Amino acid sequence: MKLTENTILISGGATGIGFALARQLSERGNRVIVCGRRKASLDKARSEVSAIITRTCDITSDESRRAMVDWLNANHPDLNVVINNAGVQNRRDFNQADALKNLDQEVAVNFTAHVHLIGEILPLLRRNKRALIVNVSSGLAFAPLADVPIYCASKAALHSFTLSLRHQLRPTGVRVVEMIPPIVDTGLGGGVRSAGTTGQGMMSPTEFATDALSQMENDQDEILVGMSANTRRQGEALFERMNSH
Repeated sequence: MKLTENTILISGGATGIGFALARQLSERGNRVIVCGRRKASLDKARSEVSAIITRTCDITSDESRRAMVDWLNANHPDLNVVINNAGVQNRRDFNQADALKNLDQEVAVNFTAHVHLIGEILPLLRRNKRALIVNVSSGLAFAPLADVPIYCASKAALHSFTLSLRHQLRPTGVRVVEMIPPIVDTGLGGGVRSAGTTGQGMMSPTEFATDALSQMENDQDEILVGMSANTRRQGEALFERMNSH
């Protein structure tokens, strides 16, 4: 895919992987729109990359998400790329009383909100050439870490949905790509990420974005970066080894 002169929406694009992608895509001559829930994070992102456009949006809120889609139709009708990157990760122990805390929110941010956004924005994408949907899943969709079970399960759901969506949209010309990160050094999990990430040699967001965008240029349906290629290949066979800590 030609990674210049596109109009691109990135959810969760103010920090971490999303911001690294936003920076590099902006530098390549694309119009980049990032959305997120926190205005302060969006303002900080724009102070670092002045060319990006920001939009405060909680994609799990029907009202907020639909207002953004209406705004995109009115102000950016040439939108042709959507990168569904927003995600949260919570450690959960089902031996504890608080195992269900914020469960529905975690599933919504990682999975169902993306499905809603895709359905609502597809009419706009279909009107434009080189239309592309990128769903950011995780290597943990294939080889889960047991202390972040809902994160892993919701990313596995996103992977499965992506396969079906790609098949359904193939006749329309809208491409569907899955971007599968390894463990990346971001604020995911709010400082309490899975214990299984300790000592894993995390990739930086910048390194990830550079590799992922290089693969996007080669029109790959699955963008496997770093050790995610191994977890995709071996899947559940890695489970016992990854959860032996």
